[in-house]
Amino acid sequence: MTQTEANDSTGAGLFDVPSSAEQDRMVEAILFATAEPVSLKELIARLPQGSDPAAALLRLRHVYDGRGVQLVRVGESFAFRTAPDLGFLMHKETVETRKLSRAAIETLAIVAYHQPVTRAEIEEIRGVGVSRGTIDQLLELEWIRLGRRRMTPGRPVTFVVTEVFLDQFNLESARDLPGLKELRAAGLLDNRPPPDRLDAGSDGDEAGDQITQDEPEDDESEA
Repeated sequence: MTQTEANDSTGAGLFDVPSSAEQDRMVEAILFATAEPVSLKELIARLPQGSDPAAALLRLRHVYDGRGVQLVRVGESFAFRTAPDLGFLMHKETVETRKLSRAAIETLAIVAYHQPVTRAEIEEIRGVGVSRGTIDQLLELEWIRLGRRRMTPGRPVTFVVTEVFLDQFNLESARDLPGLKELRAAGLLDNRPPPDRLDAGSDGDEAGDQITQDEPEDDESEA
């Protein structure tokens, strides 16, 4: 019996592991065809048994380094994205969205930098109440999600940022968040000193937080 006949009789050779080049092509095709980032676990499940998608990802990142599109890591997943220095070419293709309120930006920043964080902790850090609408808006955008409940009285739920948030801001993980200097340069933090008092009744979803100041004693006496 020849080797070929032996393989045919035992089934060997029918499920050979694809070559490295073929695995690269498979991973490349999956990432290009999928709108959302793809995790390594998903790639392992979709590629033929015995494949090494992790090695294929490393090779593809090297191949696309310096190209118009790059293979980037988004949390625990991977995706092709336009090179950051070519983003200006895409401005006509982007959809204009409503600007987040000051309350939503502050809440999102607190979640990103302090996650996992409860609503009460967000309010304590901001010094003002957080409305349900602000949380719902960020949940609807899928920039934050519910985390584990705290093992404290009441078992309050926590909030954490999502991979959608990381992808939106071209971050590999929450550890890559910019520092205070970068946030101020981007206009996301106010350079002015914080107000002495904040109205804790509402976080001002549309018009911003309401700042209350003590009225002069003369005005109070006239009233």
